[in-house]
Amino acid sequence: MERKNLTAELGATTYPGRGIVIGRTPDGKKAVCAYFIMGRSENSRNRVFVTEGEGIRTEAFDPAKLEDPSLIIYAPVRVLDGNIIVTNGDQTDTIYDGLAAGKTFEESLRTREFEPDGPNYTPRISGWMKFGKAAAGVSDTGAASGYSYDMSILKSNNGDPSQCNRYTFSYDNPKAGEGHFIHTYMGDGNPLPSYEGEPAPVEIPEADIDTFTEMVWNAIDPDNKVSLFTRFVDVESGAVETRIVNKNQ
Repeated sequence: MERKNLTAELGATTYPGRGIVIGRTPDGKKAVCAYFIMGRSENSRNRVFVTEGEGIRTEAFDPAKLEDPSLIIYAPVRVLDGNIIVTNGDQTDTIYDGLAAGKTFEESLRTREFEPDGPNYTPRISGWMKFGKAAAGVSDTGAASGYSYDMSILKSNNGDPSQCNRYTFSYDNPKAGEGHFIHTYMGDGNPLPSYEGEPAPVEIPEADIDTFTEMVWNAIDPDNKVSLFTRFVDVESGAVETRIVNKNQ
């Protein structure tokens, strides 16, 4: 599958919903992650990202306006032994607990399914960035081999909530300058159409984290975007750079 322009993919629809980008910089030295949230309702738009430990969580911007918190307040990013979990819901905790107990990424998600928000049945999308010895099938010897990632989507069967379709995609020793982008919806609508197909292969541009963050933020629909998290990790040293952008400031 041909790699696509990341900016074009991010802006291809006014409502991709929540999205995860994972990849590698063109020089091969850094792992790249981006996670964004969007909203159509006042409750969904009333959020910000805040730092929590090595990860982040969502928080109500105006607590007085918070309605149902069940599907909008969660920890999108957590870190286990230097490896990064990023998801669009509280399955972050499910994956963290499963991995800590010796389960695989895929096994941990077997206990979960799409969100109970019919008629949309929003897919649960997840990513697992692994470094060093945790990187599947590779050694802990440096930048060229010690990085891999998995992505997952749990979705209803074409809107039928009686069946959960589960897909996991693994990327060992990802190519320099390449990443993958998965999001919850194919576009706006009622009900919202679930994402279809594999994570889209995208080009990761030559950029520092600030330029990359600005590019992603500016590419997302200005009316619906809410918050963005980005992270660069030096594959060899483990040094981490993180940025957070909130529309509500």
